Amino acid sequence: MQIWKQLVLSLVILLVGLAAWVRFVPSAGPLLVSVGVPGSVVALVAPSAAPGEKGREKAGQAGAQRAGSGNQTPLVVTEAAGTALVNDRLNAIGNGEAILSVTVTPLSTGNLTEVLVKSGERIEQGQVIAKLDRDEQVLAVAQAKVQLDAARDKVERNRRLGNAVSIATLREAEFAEQAAELALKTAELDLTRRDIVAPSKGIVGIITVNPGDYVTTSTPIAVVDDRSQILVDFWVPERFANNIKVGQEVSAVAVAQVTRQLTGAIHAIDNRIDQASRTLRVRARLENPDDSLRAGMSFSVSVRFPGDSYPTVNPLAVQWSADGSYVWRVVDSKAERVPVTIIQRNSDKVLVDAKLEKGDMVATEGVQRLRDGGEVKVANAPARGGQAADQKVSSAQPVTTAEAAR
Repeated sequence: MQIWKQLVLSLVILLVGLAAWVRFVPSAGPLLVSVGVPGSVVALVAPSAAPGEKGREKAGQAGAQRAGSGNQTPLVVTEAAGTALVNDRLNAIGNGEAILSVTVTPLSTGNLTEVLVKSGERIEQGQVIAKLDRDEQVLAVAQAKVQLDAARDKVERNRRLGNAVSIATLREAEFAEQAAELALKTAELDLTRRDIVAPSKGIVGIITVNPGDYVTTSTPIAVVDDRSQILVDFWVPERFANNIKVGQEVSAVAVAQVTRQLTGAIHAIDNRIDQASRTLRVRARLENPDDSLRAGMSFSVSVRFPGDSYPTVNPLAVQWSADGSYVWRVVDSKAERVPVTIIQRNSDKVLVDAKLEKGDMVATEGVQRLRDGGEVKVANAPARGGQAADQKVSSAQPVTTAEAAR
């Protein structure tokens, strides 16, 4: 087929399609007129309309022209900004231990002859808990006493002789007396060390030795725990290092006693940050007057701080651009762009660092057409005599971080 025939056939198909479009689509005619097609030509193809329909068609065309003009005021939904706290509470898990725990070992070697306490018994400082064999030490004390008596008699005889004895002989006898006294004290000390005494008060743990066992100075006889107070070691993130102080109040709950709330205070703080975990070791002290807590228990420790207050906005209000994040604040029906820095994201609120006050109305919907300083219409603005039913007003809830936190 020749090229001119193809062009004519294509033109005919195009004209037929346009005619069908104009006839069956009511809005097609006005659109063709707006692009320059003569109205008389369009009227030949378009179906005739009743006067009422023509009026509605003209009104629709006028509405389309107004919508296309771009002069309509943007409609937005706003929500009040709130405030919330971060870093106001620290939760951590710690391990408890007795305020004083001593492993009792003998001061001498030998065979145990007697164990005088039982596991779980409360003892006092200096109480004898076990004894070693002492026959040899008893004989050594008796021999030292005999030698001391002999030395004293010799000194007395020399003094009674007066000038008949030289000064050197007298001094030699006195030195022998002093040496005998020291020997007696040494023998008595060795005898005393055959008694194994408690260096502190507390509760005796499980005793693992029995009478007849041979023990050395490194053999543990018993572990004595003073549980009048419990020390709880826990670790806190380094950002809290400058906020936590000795004497600061803490609350704790033993994992084994979840219904009982305990109170205490910070007892000690380590002097350096652990480089591996970036945490600081802290020790709390809890009172234990009824002896219901045990060394080795795990505790959930909570410490409160003043915290940092930040504005909160709805997550839908946060927008992004090449300059960073921002929100639209609506003041007197005008949009104002406010740069923000996000501090913390939550499911229902975003904490931001921005020049926002509590109660400032922030746009959450319809933000795509806003411009800085432009007029806006608030869909949920309060009506006269009260607040609109669909207004969204948020009440900020405190937001806290934990560990722990660690």
